[in-house]
Amino acid sequence: MDIDVLGALDVRENGISITPTAPKPRQVLALLALHADQVVPVSALIEELWGGLPPRSARTTLQTYVLQLRALIATALDGSDTSRTAKDVLVTLPGGYLLSGGGGKSDVREFERLSGLGYRAVDAGDHPGGARLLREALGLWSGPAFADVQGGVQLDMEIRRLEETRLCALDQRIEADLRLGRHREVLAELTVLVSRYRTHENLHGQFMLALHRSGRRGEALDVYQRLRTTLVRDLGLEPSAALRRLQRSILMAGPEGGAPAAVGAGAGAGAGTVGSTRVERLVRV
Repeated sequence: MDIDVLGALDVRENGISITPTAPKPRQVLALLALHADQVVPVSALIEELWGGLPPRSARTTLQTYVLQLRALIATALDGSDTSRTAKDVLVTLPGGYLLSGGGGKSDVREFERLSGLGYRAVDAGDHPGGARLLREALGLWSGPAFADVQGGVQLDMEIRRLEETRLCALDQRIEADLRLGRHREVLAELTVLVSRYRTHENLHGQFMLALHRSGRRGEALDVYQRLRTTLVRDLGLEPSAALRRLQRSILMAGPEGGAPAAVGAGAGAGAGTVGSTRVERLVRV
């Protein structure tokens, strides 16, 4: 079974899509696919479908959705040379259901594998290898996770988790690119990112550094001022000490001065403000 969730949901058995079009069976498959080869409790599936107000018929209705998914799986298996049946693929177990991946591909697991290798490469000082691996991992994303699934409580939580892992990998990849002197190459990307994540200090610090190294010192300082205005107005916070030091470094360097310290990548960064621990590790590059 091949599973794609980093974008539109697409689950294929024997090369044939088993993704239903009806919203609620689609939710069930999405949650099972994300946790392939693991038992998903009935309670989690019911919460996903109906939140805190499930109907009395919730378990019976869930069983109906499982039967519908098995019918799609059976159709995909028809005529194949495998001995697997639909019940072998979508397994009923005490307390829940399990979708058997059968050793197929999962874009989430491949993303986690590649990004993990990328982090280790960067930590070991192999910035070209780290940048390449992280870029390959990020290339698996074709859009927001579960982009075409109407998510409930469980899926919404998983979507936020996956977005956090994507943003962390992106942050590390940009850091590796900056260490490799690719400051002009990342400018367009960072322009979009700081507009999307308006209080993310590490991305703003990377943008400031890339602008300064590209001979755009004034714009780099403007980025700092816009971020400070947003943080003070929206959150009542000043920029972190590390970001303030980066601003002073750019001011002191002057238009023709040397490159200031780079803002180190944090171990995961969300769309909100990033604490000083995320940008405290300054490195000379």
